[in-house]
Order: sequence, then C-alpha cells, then structure tokens
Amino acid sequence: MEPGTLLSEAMKPVIAAAEEGAEVSVAVLDIASGDRAAFGDGAFETASIVKVDILATLLLQAQDENRGLTAREKQYATSMIDVSDNASASALWTEIGEAKGLAAANKRFGLTDTEGGAGTLWGLTRTTAADQLTLLQQVFADTGESSALSEASRTYLQGLMGSVAEGQDWGVSAVAVTGATGGRFALKNGWLPRTATGLWVINSIGRVSVADEREFLVAVVSNGNTTKAKGISLVESAGRAAVSAFTPKSGITDRT
Repeated sequence: MEPGTLLSEAMKPVIAAAEEGAEVSVAVLDIASGDRAAFGDGAFETASIVKVDILATLLLQAQDENRGLTAREKQYATSMIDVSDNASASALWTEIGEAKGLAAANKRFGLTDTEGGAGTLWGLTRTTAADQLTLLQQVFADTGESSALSEASRTYLQGLMGSVAEGQDWGVSAVAVTGATGGRFALKNGWLPRTATGLWVINSIGRVSVADEREFLVAVVSNGNTTKAKGISLVESAGRAAVSAFTPKSGITDRT
C-alpha cells in the first residue's frame, strides 16, 4: 500500500483512543527515500514550535545581510530553543518583523499554509503538519540546493534542536532509539493552554532515528486536549503511528 494509506490505517487506533474533542494531524518524511505522508490537513495554533520558524527566519535574514548572528541574537536563540524562553522569542519575533517577516521567509522556505500571529502573539501563529514538515526539510536538508538556509545556518539550528532541556524532550522523541547513529532526535515542542477553553494545544516537530538507524522527519500538531499530559500522549502515539507506516516490521521502541 502507499504510505498515505498505511498512515491512515496506523492512525485509526490513535484516533479511537483520543479524547472526545481532541484533534491531531501528522506528517512524516523518510529521509533516505524521500517518501512522505500526511494525516489531516487542518490548521492548528503553533504554540512554541513556531520558535524554529522564527530562528530560521532570523538566520535567513542574516544571510541576506551577509552577516552572522550577533552575540545578543545567539543568546536569545539558545534560550528560545533549548529552554523555550518566551521573552527571547518575543525579542526575536520583533526583530524579524513579526508576522510580515515570517511570511516573507516562509514563502522562500516553501510553506503555504502558515499565518503568523497578530501583533506580538507569535504563539497563535497557525500552521499545518504538512507545512511544519516542509520547514523541517529546510532545517535538516543535506545540501544547500534543497534549502534556502546555508549549511552554517542549518547546522546551528540543528544543534540547538538537539540540545533541548530535559523535561522538554517529549513528543516525536518517543519514536527514537537511544544510541542510534548520529543522535536519536532533535526537536522542538509547543504547549499552550487556551484561556477561553482551558484546553491544551500540544505540538512536536523534529528529526528522529529509529531502531534500524533510519531517520525520519516528523511533525505532529494537536488541540482540544484536556490536560498537557493527555496531549503529550496523543502526540507521541501519532508520532509512533506515522513512522510505523514506513517501518511496519522494524519494531519501533516506545521510549516512555
């Protein structure tokens, strides 16, 4: 069967076990083959996964200006990705030109369904799993021919995503295997309780290495979760289902 069909089948038990009202969408790419699949095409609030997009935009703008990041920008970038510091994200959001700057970069990155949050509300940027997969392809591309980001920019962003703080390393990492060649995962997660409903937005995007040392890019977005813990469980289940569509016999290990 085609990967999309396999993914739809793999997601059936995930959807059946999800809370009533919770929604989830996932997109996955087999790095070696280039095959990809997606389940769901709705738009979701990004919460903190937009921080990858913010930094990618900053790096692209710096490339255009033929300069490296300043010490201050690097400090903000490290705090924004590694410990998900919101004040740092707000500072860089302003620096890139907020939603307008993000949109200009995303056009060059190939994202088509991502809309920046109004004003200073970067966390309410809306996106799709497919768009986040496209962004991951820009970040983890092997060559500059397939990415608007330079090798130095890609390496820098990959490094930060590979060193997120303990306690923030859940999500797509549930698919990864400890000790896999090249590091088991690099990711960024997002979590946000919506004030109006009390329900949680829980998202996770990144690169994972599985049991047979194959590597995948995985993006999972969700909303309508009654608790953060239940949202994390949903996202991790969706991530495992996504990779299983490409590795049905590989025996993916549950890290949790």
